[in-house]
Amino acid sequence: MAITNLKVAVALWVWHLAVGGQMVWAQGDERAKLVEGAKKEGKLIWYTSTNITESKPLLDDFEKQYPFVKGEIFRASGEKTLNRIVTEARAGRSDFDIVTISEVDALIDAKLLAPYRSPEATGFIPELKDPNGYWTAVYINYTTIGYNPKLASEKEAPKQWEDLLDPKWRGKISIDQEQYPWFGTLHKAWGRERAQKYLRAIAKQNIQWRKGHTLIAQLMAAGEFPLGVVYAHRVEEMKQRGAPIEWVSSVNPVVVTVNAAGLSTKPAHPNTARLFYDFLMSRPAQQRLRALRRVPARADIEPFSPRMDQTKLKLVVEPSQSGPQFNQTIKEFREIFGM
Repeated sequence: MAITNLKVAVALWVWHLAVGGQMVWAQGDERAKLVEGAKKEGKLIWYTSTNITESKPLLDDFEKQYPFVKGEIFRASGEKTLNRIVTEARAGRSDFDIVTISEVDALIDAKLLAPYRSPEATGFIPELKDPNGYWTAVYINYTTIGYNPKLASEKEAPKQWEDLLDPKWRGKISIDQEQYPWFGTLHKAWGRERAQKYLRAIAKQNIQWRKGHTLIAQLMAAGEFPLGVVYAHRVEEMKQRGAPIEWVSSVNPVVVTVNAAGLSTKPAHPNTARLFYDFLMSRPAQQRLRALRRVPARADIEPFSPRMDQTKLKLVVEPSQSGPQFNQTIKEFREIFGM
């Protein structure tokens, strides 16, 4: 019996090595094909909502690894990038190879993204990749309350979203004019009735609307207003440079938005697009994002600040929305806030 079991064990071990080796060989063979194809294409068109100070270093790293590729970046807000892709599609064009924005669900609904299961995606938790392979997260953002300690002490600063309704903060809160993910996630976390009541109340707080979370954080640190709805990673970055700014970790929920990568259905440079997709998910690129003070999406890379540990925060990921649902969210947001 012992000899039989040993034979079975050895047989299984040999089979495992053979199959495992075959899988590694298959992945290596596929990668070699992508590299050869990319050499012939020699170009990449990347549409992204990521700041150029972060997207350009990533592209530079990619070009160093694959010097036969020259990349081009179109950078705009997520909404503008989405609208550009949709407009191009209506004109019968698809000028991008790969896109990284938060609004990927709308692109899936419009049938403008192609499925691709990157071998690197195994390093990501299920919530950060599409089950059908249409997208994988590149990095995540934590949306919360930020404040200037010189204008609002830690003791008096809001601890929860509802604290922004205090009359003393009227006219002293800044929010991004395209803060749709925050809007939609509060509905998901609280239910429609509670979220609607809250949002209509905060709309009466004479909000200081600005465009861009980085700008809001900069203006808040400069003393233009004491409070803002901000990205935690941006605040941490500015704190390290000595800026008078802080973020609140106690809010429930901390809204998690996902900046995800997706491939065009009609890429001019399909091999290069897949190669870049794999690169964005790889440990080196994710570590680069961490060094750039972004929150990497890979589960095996820690955030750059201990306060941003997922286990210490009440996180809720932005809900998936189809194109019509996303358009309805935008419409309702603008109606409530009189925009």
